[in-house]
Amino acid sequence: MKRICTSLLLMIALPASAAEKANYPMTKKIEQVDNYHGTAVPDPYRWLEDDVRTSKDVAEWVEAQNKTTFAYLAAIPQREAMRKRITELWNYEKFSAPSKIAGKYYFSRNNGLQNQAVLLVMDTLGGEPRVVLDPNSWSKDGTVALAGTAFSEDGKYLAYSRADAGSDWNTWKVLDLATMKLLSDELKWVKFSNVSWTPDSKGFYYSRYDEPKKDGTFQNLNLNQKLYFHKLGTPQSDDKLVLARPDHPDWSIGGDVTEDGKYLIVLFRVGTDARHRVAFQDLSVPDGKIVEVVSGFDNEYTPIGNDGSVVYFKTDNAAPRGRVVAIDLDKPEPANWKEIVPQAQENLRGVSYVGNQLVASYLKDAYTQVKIFDVKGRFVREVSFPGIGTAGGFGGKKEETETFYSFSSFATPPSIYRFDMKTGKSEMIRQAKVRFDPADYEVKQVFFKSKDGTKVPMFITARKGIELDGTNPTLLYGYGGFNIPLTPAFSVARLAWLDMGGVFALANLRGGGEYGKTWHKAGTKLTKQNVFDDFIGAAEYLISTGYTSSPKLAIQGGSNGGLLVGACMVQRPELFGACLPAVGVMDMLRFQKFTAGRFWTDDYGSSDNADEFKALFAYSPYHNLKAGTKYPPTMVTTADTDDRVVPGHSFKFAARLQEYHAGTAPVLIRIETRAGHGAGKPTAKIIEELADEYAFLLRELKMTPK
Repeated sequence: MKRICTSLLLMIALPASAAEKANYPMTKKIEQVDNYHGTAVPDPYRWLEDDVRTSKDVAEWVEAQNKTTFAYLAAIPQREAMRKRITELWNYEKFSAPSKIAGKYYFSRNNGLQNQAVLLVMDTLGGEPRVVLDPNSWSKDGTVALAGTAFSEDGKYLAYSRADAGSDWNTWKVLDLATMKLLSDELKWVKFSNVSWTPDSKGFYYSRYDEPKKDGTFQNLNLNQKLYFHKLGTPQSDDKLVLARPDHPDWSIGGDVTEDGKYLIVLFRVGTDARHRVAFQDLSVPDGKIVEVVSGFDNEYTPIGNDGSVVYFKTDNAAPRGRVVAIDLDKPEPANWKEIVPQAQENLRGVSYVGNQLVASYLKDAYTQVKIFDVKGRFVREVSFPGIGTAGGFGGKKEETETFYSFSSFATPPSIYRFDMKTGKSEMIRQAKVRFDPADYEVKQVFFKSKDGTKVPMFITARKGIELDGTNPTLLYGYGGFNIPLTPAFSVARLAWLDMGGVFALANLRGGGEYGKTWHKAGTKLTKQNVFDDFIGAAEYLISTGYTSSPKLAIQGGSNGGLLVGACMVQRPELFGACLPAVGVMDMLRFQKFTAGRFWTDDYGSSDNADEFKALFAYSPYHNLKAGTKYPPTMVTTADTDDRVVPGHSFKFAARLQEYHAGTAPVLIRIETRAGHGAGKPTAKIIEELADEYAFLLRELKMTPK
């Protein structure tokens, strides 16, 4: 890419008519033009990519935009009542499924409105819980969160990570569970890493990056991840470097110790796709060599568990919907691999090794199906669930005879179950008590045809007995990327929308993980437009069947889903009544230049490639806004500490949207402070943001809450 012209600052306000109608803040422009493969591309808002913490100009712009947005929101009479109602719905006990560690049961609980969930332990199921970690004590505003946990095999120590203000950067610490005293160990600059203990509890493996350069903490590319071993009680500076690949700075490296402690399994990745190179180290041999098992980045190889030298892997090698194979590390050549669980019609999403059995979790038309096999691959049983929904959990150790899972659906609050691996019986041990009656609602799954004739599933949830007269306020949600499926799970946010009298629709778009590799790849790179066509098809279905009409239809999505909303509102602005793009990837020509953006080229491609540039430029939301167009009412949301999708994406999109918008509908941006991409966001901030989004929809869709 060749830079033509830079940094000539011009103070240019919005067009007078638009500014008079909406009174948006003045946004300066710079004369910046880049050359991509012979195409000149202006980027007048490049300066908004600067970090808000270090750029006075960006900080002032953020302040001015928030002032405008919050003035608009404050003028909505129902906003406070809505916040109170959402708070009331949110105020119920939330539990995770327990994990059994050295005979004790660990789980998280939020009493209702705590900013962060608390980690608790019980000596027996149903016993009196004791607090292990309470992240609410770590900060006054609840913005420091528990990001990860790793227990030593003997249950003596807990390694845990803290994330500040929603950042992906984690700091790991170690707690002595017998004395409940914090040890001196502290590991910094860790991101996208697990922690895996050795069986003697003397230390663990983890991955980290080098300390970022000054002022680049939240924006610089993440390169050269390295695998280390940390010995308990020693400073991080003494950690042993296990593996680094400076010749391949784009490779990610992670290590996982097998349950018996004999092997370190090393996985290499190059992007967001589950495409692995695999190696191992025999830990019983002092300074044993790291031996490669799988070369190339062609397929997924996720380790499940082992029996001696035989390691079970979930893979999509010769199986786009997934299968289980066994690889003997004593003779790891592909000719010696054995298929244990063959590919099924359903999409295999995960496998655990519990009770000497393989617990395989599938997606069948986007809802959970769990089947259990023995280690020879013989079918044992299918787990019975109380309906179509989402089940998660089923973790545990190889010799354990019990495991735990949660189950929920759109109108079914979460319940926690104990599952007996010997008998196959499920026993409910906890059930959420939410202030609503599930019998008032119904959930349907429908299938519609996309532009090219592809059949696409969608879940629709609404109050029973609604009239299909085109007047129902409807919120359509989508994602469509990175092999991530959207499944029918319970959400207080969605319940609040249903409580207002709205219809909620969730579309399972190509690019997601609902149907395996083929479905995923059909919505990536040069075929990414399929995802937008699917979402537009979902909107058209909801209108043609009488659920709603364009003035009553809102669309919502976050991250890759924010890109989805941005692209669709740019391509079909007349189709939607309101748009809520959150933390979206809006500049498709420069995303790979920041933090984790380089990983996303698996799904998006890169502007460095001529063919991929053409496809990216054709739908990039920031670049495809057109002057003089009436865009739908829009509230962009982002956060100042988002170091996953840097907020400059949303800043630039909002600035150009305000410049080009010809209508009177509001086009606003709401910028949260001390928050990131979403993980770890405190309850208070979640409720405030949700109330603002729904207040926006209430006004712009002309709703009358029921």
